[in-house]
Amino acid sequence: MADRTDTVYIKADGNVEVDKPSVTVGDVFQIECAGALQKAKIKTIRLFRFRDGESPAGNKKIMRRALSVLRAVEAIHGEFPKAEVVSLGSPDVIVTYREPRSGGKLLHYVKTAGVAVLTFAGAAFSIMAFNNDVDVTRLFSQVYELVTGTKEQGFTILELSYSIGLVAGILIFFNHFGKKRFSEDPTPIEVQMRTYEAEIQNALIETYSRKGKEIDVDTADRSGNSGT
Repeated sequence: MADRTDTVYIKADGNVEVDKPSVTVGDVFQIECAGALQKAKIKTIRLFRFRDGESPAGNKKIMRRALSVLRAVEAIHGEFPKAEVVSLGSPDVIVTYREPRSGGKLLHYVKTAGVAVLTFAGAAFSIMAFNNDVDVTRLFSQVYELVTGTKEQGFTILELSYSIGLVAGILIFFNHFGKKRFSEDPTPIEVQMRTYEAEIQNALIETYSRKGKEIDVDTADRSGNSGT
């Protein structure tokens, strides 16, 4: 089997999360080749193993490593020396291992409710601060008097239109309400989150590379064994 010369295609996203400390090629990469047995064997080839002390910022429940795709090519060639390995994905991958969560659904719901309350309060405060800063109430009063020739008496059509327009504008801008989307385009929040994730990924890879901690070719498994 080791003399097979099939072309092996591997692909990985820039950021991969695994659910066990021992990481194999199949955990990180999508694999395609002509031989089914060869493909199954490649998936089981070990790349490295997370160990204690690799947690970012001292978080013991999250461990992260930067992996070069050349390390996967090296590991595959260790089992299939004549195989041609073609990488179609990112040249560097951030691999994150999270310990199984101990909290139940209740904790998840509490966190979600807390984030929702903070988001609502923050948005409401921002809107009120803006309205107070530009003195929207006085502006509406002047507009109403200019158009009708009389002074406003409490709540008018201007406040109603402004309130409806504000809600409609927010919904249209963020492109969804609950689980319903108004179009297939990604929302502005999704675009910003993807941009943020890409910047974080590039910063992590650059940091690991500068510190010489990226798992690359000829890199021994830090658990004390070879990576394969």
